Amino acid sequence: QVQLVESGGGLVQPGGSLRLSCEASGFTFSSYAMGWVRQAPGKGLEWVSDINSGGGSTYYADSVKGRFTISRDNAKNTLYLQMNSLKPEDAAVYYCAKGSSGNSFTLYDYWGQGTQVTVSS
Repeated sequence: QVQLVESGGGLVQPGGSLRLSCEASGFTFSSYAMGWVRQAPGKGLEWVSDINSGGGSTYYADSVKGRFTISRDNAKNTLYLQMNSLKPEDAAVYYCAKGSSGNSFTLYDYWGQGTQVTVSS
């Protein structure tokens, strides 16, 4: 069965960096686009970033553009999100999500359990 397991969250000071990872199993990772979605306390889901199956095309929400970098290692079945210059408003639970095709901006059909990111001094 499809499994997505996020890791790398934690507490970081404003301006700091974190790298999230998502280990995937149960499907052919290299055939599907992947994304990151976050949910801040008391707020709805916010799409953060997406990467196509080959890794050659990436997309970002305006709120994180220039600070976050999505990447993937298809040999390791792992998705990453490098987060730099973190702001308090980046604090959220970050979810890894599997696309339903190799192209970006398709429906996410599986989600991980999430990893908490806290940005505070």
